[in-house]
This record gives sequence, C-alpha cells and structure tokens, in this order.
Amino acid sequence: MGENQDNKTSVDEKEGVMATDSNSAICEKKDLESGEDKDDKKEPENEDPQPTTVPCYMKFLNCILNFYFSNSLLCLVAMAILLAYAYPPLGAEYLQPKITATWIAVIFIFVLSGLGLKTEEFKNALKSLKFNIYVQIFNFGVVSGTVFGFTRLMKSVNALSDSLADGMVIGSCVPLTINMVIVLTTSSKGNEAAAIFNAACGNMLGIFVTPALILLYLGIDASVDIGNVFLKLALRVVLPIAVGQILQKYSPPVVQFVKKYKKRFKQFQEYALTYIIYTVFCKTFKNGSDSSTGDAFLMIALQGLLLLTFMAISWICMTFLFPDHPRLRVMGLFGSTHKSVAMGVPLINAIYESNTNVGLYTLPLLVWHPMQLVIGSFLAPKLAAFVDREEERMKHVQNNSTQIEANFDTENGDS
Repeated sequence: MGENQDNKTSVDEKEGVMATDSNSAICEKKDLESGEDKDDKKEPENEDPQPTTVPCYMKFLNCILNFYFSNSLLCLVAMAILLAYAYPPLGAEYLQPKITATWIAVIFIFVLSGLGLKTEEFKNALKSLKFNIYVQIFNFGVVSGTVFGFTRLMKSVNALSDSLADGMVIGSCVPLTINMVIVLTTSSKGNEAAAIFNAACGNMLGIFVTPALILLYLGIDASVDIGNVFLKLALRVVLPIAVGQILQKYSPPVVQFVKKYKKRFKQFQEYALTYIIYTVFCKTFKNGSDSSTGDAFLMIALQGLLLLTFMAISWICMTFLFPDHPRLRVMGLFGSTHKSVAMGVPLINAIYESNTNVGLYTLPLLVWHPMQLVIGSFLAPKLAAFVDREEERMKHVQNNSTQIEANFDTENGDS
C-alpha cells in the first residue's frame, strides 16, 4: 500500500511537471504568435513607404540631358555658333584654325570615315542597279540642279543674299549622310542593304562629284585656286579615306579597337566637326557678311520647303519606277534627299578656306541636317506601317494569281 501511494505521488508529480511544461510551452507559443502578429502588423508600414517627390529642377535637368543626348550634334553646333559670336578672334586667330581645323580635325574625320565605309557592299550594286542609279542621280543631280535654279530666281528678285544663296547651292551638292540614312531606313522597315550601299557609294562619289558640281554651278571664285583646291582635297580627304580603308582591310587589331570604342570615336568625330564649324563661324563673325538676320530666317524656311518638296517628288517618282518594292521606296525617300554634314562641312572648308563667307556657305547645310532628322523620325512609323500593308497586299495578289493559275490548269486538264 505504501509503495502504491508513493508511486501514485511520483506519477502525480510527473504529470504536474508535464502540465507545467505544457502550459509554459503554450504561453511561449502564444507569446511567439502574438509577437509574430505584432511583427506582421508592423510590416505593412515598412512595405508601403511614403513616395519621394522629385524636385522640379531635377525633372527639368533630366529633360535637358535627355534632349542633349538625343540631339548631341545639333546642341554642340548651336553652342559653337553662339561661342563664335561671343568672341570671334579666339577661333579665327588664336587657336590656329589653319592647322587645327583645316588639317588635323579634317584628317581625323576622314580617317574614321574610311574605317567605317563598307566598300565590300559595292558588289551588291548589280542586284538593284536601276534603283541605285536613281538614288545617286536624284541626290546629286536633281536636288542640286533644282536648288541652283531656285536660288538664282531668289537672287534676281533680291529676296536672298548672294552668300546664303550660294551656300544653299553648295549644301545641295554634298552626298547623302551615312548613319542617319541607315538608322531611319532600318526603323522604317526599308531595305538596309540598299541603304548601306548607297551611303558608301555616295560618299565615295562625293569626294570628286561635289567639288565638280560646285565649280560647275558657281564657277571659279577669285579667292579659289583650283589647283590648290584639288591638292588639298587629295591630301585632306582622299588620302585619309584611303588610309582608313587600308587599315580596315589589313589591320584587324585597329578595326577591333575602333569597334570596341565605337561610341567614343563617334563622339570625338562630332567634337572635331563641331570645332571646324566653330572656327568657320568665328572667321565669318570676325570679318562680317552681306546677310541679315531676316535673310537667315528666310533661308531656314526655304530649306524646309525644298526638303519636303524633294521628298514628295522622289516618292511619286519611285511609285511609278518601283511599284512592287516598298522597302526600296522607303530607303530611296531618305537616300535621295539627305545631305551629309560630316562630309559636307570639311569639303566646303577645304574649297573655301580663305573665303570670308565660308560660315554662311555652311549654314544652309547645318539647317538641312536637323530638318531631315526631324521629318524622318516623324515619318518612320508611318512608313513602317506602309511597308506592312504593301507586303500584305502583294502577298494577297500573289496568292490570288497562283489560285487562278491552278484553276486554269485544272480546267485544261479536265477538258
């Protein structure tokens, strides 16, 4: 009996300990759950922080930076002209422009152009020979001839100064731009291979055709030594492009290095071009000109009108000449009307280096360049939609003609 009572007591004690342990465990569990609930209640406060407001000046700064990076060359040219107007002697004399601008900067630009020209695309010319001839004839011949006639009319009625009228003719003689034509053609679903070929071919032709057209339309100015001009073109333009082509063909490390830092080299090329424009306008502002502010604004309006007119004429011509090639027509719209600042400004500077109006000779080309970018960017999505519609239409027509031929063969077989 005593043993049973002792055993019972020990069992009760164990059960009491277990109950106490279980109660404490339950309390701990409740404490943990209550702690988790408290943490859960606190978490939403951390999950939804108060939105931070961006100051107005930061938004304005971001807008300016975005515009600059999207239109860097346009902004640099505008700043260069303003700086040239503020203090012309710096770029006209003190920076030694006859060495730094007309030799070093020009040679640098054309060596990079030679490295970038894809002359191997020339073998594709026979695939669309008729189209490629059309683009080059319209760009060099139709545009320059029409501008020459139009500016002579404006000069005869004293609506435009001589220097700006001649500048419009000079700008119309330069070849098509490379990067802009390829980028706009690609974004508009045009024929990229045709864009690459015509850009390369046009710039190679421009080395010889542009000076010849300028001299044909404007004659030999008293300040222009024709023999000296072609010597300078050979040394500053033809030779650097040839060096670039040789490096492209026979020096893979140089090509890889340029490809690796392509964006940097493009920026340096823009800076070199901007520097040439700066020194050119320094010379013009220092020596004065025969043009007023009103003449400049009139020239800007005329350039916009001429560009839109040429694009409309070219589009109508290609509608009749290449009706079943929508991608070629899109490329031709840009290729037949665009003009290159990178090639044109150094060429103009080489020809009219000693002419005091050289800044006004380059101004029409500097106006044409951003206009073709703005208009092309606006038209790109519409042209891409046009290509889709035309290809769908041609596919539908082809399927119908195939079905008609199949039905005709079946009827002949039955008979």
